[in-house]
Amino acid sequence: MTEDQQAPTPRVADAVAGVVGDLSPAPIIEPGEPTYPPSHGVRSTYDREVGEVKDNVLRMGALVEDQIRAAINALVTHDADAALKVIIDDRQINELQRKATAMIAAVIATQNPVARDLRYLLTLDHVSYELERMGDHAGSVAKQARKLAPHAPLRDYVMMPMLGERVAHLVHGIVRALVDVDEQEARAVAALDDEVDKLYHQIFDAVLELMRDDPANVDPGTRILFASHYLERIGDRVTNIAEDIVFLSSGEVEDLNP
Repeated sequence: MTEDQQAPTPRVADAVAGVVGDLSPAPIIEPGEPTYPPSHGVRSTYDREVGEVKDNVLRMGALVEDQIRAAINALVTHDADAALKVIIDDRQINELQRKATAMIAAVIATQNPVARDLRYLLTLDHVSYELERMGDHAGSVAKQARKLAPHAPLRDYVMMPMLGERVAHLVHGIVRALVDVDEQEARAVAALDDEVDKLYHQIFDAVLELMRDDPANVDPGTRILFASHYLERIGDRVTNIAEDIVFLSSGEVEDLNP
């Protein structure tokens, strides 16, 4: 991959700058745990390396948010080339995920973190996995957009733009909750997934009706159903990250979307 391919867009850079702030997380030490003296070089090295991991994960979140909006825009504008760009750009998210996983493994091997420090690293690893899968789903939406490009829009794509924007908003919110390890914000974001599910079912019912009314709607309608399902799955993965944040903050394993 070339440096041009890896370079973040201005939107991504702005998004990262807006949420990253000080990339070094506050020491995550529970009462009774062994701690490093404040001046100890080991702790400062750990904070720096974890900050780099966190930076990668935040960049992934910003890219995923952009990819969702770009896929929906390609769908609405019938732009097959723009859809193809979304599919190709998914490689950037995949590369960041591989880099984050490798860095986390290196930190665990060399710094020997314990208790909540270790949970924090494992959480970042799982979050990077979930974001990578979200990027795949955005790419799958773009693949349906390419196939829909030659067709006339089916009732303005039956609320698909609204669904895409809501899902992108959830991704943005959960990344901010991760930055602050904010349990309440994570719960609030997870609760919004109910709206995504409701909108998805509305789209499903509306498309089925259109397909029953006219057999010509079956092909484009099926592709809209696929695309809406991929967006709904992104909302589910946002909830998974919210559960990770709740566990990191409270130590409790909780199903936020029973």
